[in-house]
Amino acid sequence: MTSFKSEFLNIMHERGFYNQCTNEQGFDEYLAECEKKGTPAVGYLGSDPTGDSLHVGHIVPLMMLRWFQKCGHKPLTLVGGATARIGDPSGKDKLRPFLDETTLQHNVQGLKKSFMKFLKFGEGKTDALMVDNYDWFKNINYLEFLRDIGTCYSVNRMLTMDSVKSRLEREQPMSFLEFNYMLLQGYDFCVLLQKYGCRAQIAGADQWGNIVSGTELGRRRYDTELFGFTSPIITDSAGKKMGKSEGNAVWINEDKLPSYNYFQYFRNIGDAEVGKCLRIFTDLPMDEVRRLEALQDKEINEAKKILAYEATKICRGEEEAKAALETATKTFEKGAIGDDLPTANGSKSGVGVLDAFLALGFVASKGEARRLIKQAGLKLNDKVITDENYIITEKDQIEGNIKLSQGKKKHGLLILK
Repeated sequence: MTSFKSEFLNIMHERGFYNQCTNEQGFDEYLAECEKKGTPAVGYLGSDPTGDSLHVGHIVPLMMLRWFQKCGHKPLTLVGGATARIGDPSGKDKLRPFLDETTLQHNVQGLKKSFMKFLKFGEGKTDALMVDNYDWFKNINYLEFLRDIGTCYSVNRMLTMDSVKSRLEREQPMSFLEFNYMLLQGYDFCVLLQKYGCRAQIAGADQWGNIVSGTELGRRRYDTELFGFTSPIITDSAGKKMGKSEGNAVWINEDKLPSYNYFQYFRNIGDAEVGKCLRIFTDLPMDEVRRLEALQDKEINEAKKILAYEATKICRGEEEAKAALETATKTFEKGAIGDDLPTANGSKSGVGVLDAFLALGFVASKGEARRLIKQAGLKLNDKVITDENYIITEKDQIEGNIKLSQGKKKHGLLILK
C-alpha cells in the first residue's frame, strides 16, 4: 500500500479520490510540513455558476475539499462570476449561452448553498471562504493582462491541451473568447496565491489542462510552485458518469430535488458500485466501509441503506436522512405509504394515467409511459396498469391516498384537489 507523509494524501489514496497530481512528492511534503506545524495549507475548488445548484457529479472534488478541511487545512470555494460569462470549452461542442446579471447572482447564491452543505464556513483559520473571480476581472486592464499574463502562455502548448485539441479534432468551432478560458483560470490560481497564500487546486480530471496552466503561470510569473490535484471521473459499471438518474441531474439543493429522491438515488446504486460510493460519498471510517463492501447477495441491501443514509445526512442533514430512511422502510419493507414520497397534484374530475406518471417525473414522455404499461411496469395502488387510457379519480383513493409505482423502486402519490 502506498504511504504518504501527509494525512490528506493517505486519505485520498485509500478512499479512491486520487487521479493525478502535478508533483506528488512536493505536494505531500508541503502538506506534511503544514500539518506538522499546525499551519493550514490553502486549497481551492472552482465552479462556474451556470446553474443554481451543484449535483452529485460535482460531489467528488467537493468531498476532497471536505477531507482537506478535516485534515486541518483551509478550503476556498471560487465561483466563476467572470469565467461563467465565457464558458469552459472542456468537453463542449459549442459556446456556452450567455447569462444575464440577475441569473448569475441567483446562481452564485445557489452554489454557496451547495458548498455550505459540505464545508464549514466562518472566520476561523480552517473555515472555508467563498470568493468570486468577477471581483478581480471586472475592472482589469486588457493591455496589462496581455503583457503580464499573455506573454507567459504558448499558443503551441495551448493547442495540445485536451479541452482545445478534442474540440478542434471534432471540427467544432471554438471562439477566441473560449480559447481565453485557460488564461483566466490560470490567473485565478495566481490571484488566490497572492491574496490568500493558496498553493493547491482540487478539481475533477477534466480540469487537468486548466490546472496545469495555473501551475505553470505560478512558476513563470511568481517563481512559486503551485500544486494541482485531481479526482477520477466516477462511473458506474456500465461506464456512465454518476450523477444522473433517468437522464435528470441528482441535485444537491433541496429546492431542486426532495431529500427522499436524493436518498433513493444512492439506495438504488448497483451492487458493484457500493464500495466505491461508500468510500467517496460518506465519512464512514474505512474499517466500516470494508465491512460493508464485503457483504454479498441480499445483505448488500443493508450496505446500500447505510450508504444512502450517510450520503443524505451529509448533504441534507440528519433529520432529512432519518425521514427518507423511514419513508423507504415503510414503502418497501412494510407495504405502507411513506410520508415523504414524491407527490403530484391532479384534478378531482380525473387525471389520465399517462399524465399522472408524467407529472410525478417517473417518465420523460407519454410514449415512455405507454411502453412501460405494455411491459407491465406501471402500477396503481400496487396493481399493474393495463389500460393506457385509464382515468384516475377519487374512487381510486385508499385511505385518502393514490399510490403510483414504476417498477419496484419508484413510488409516488397522486393528490386530487
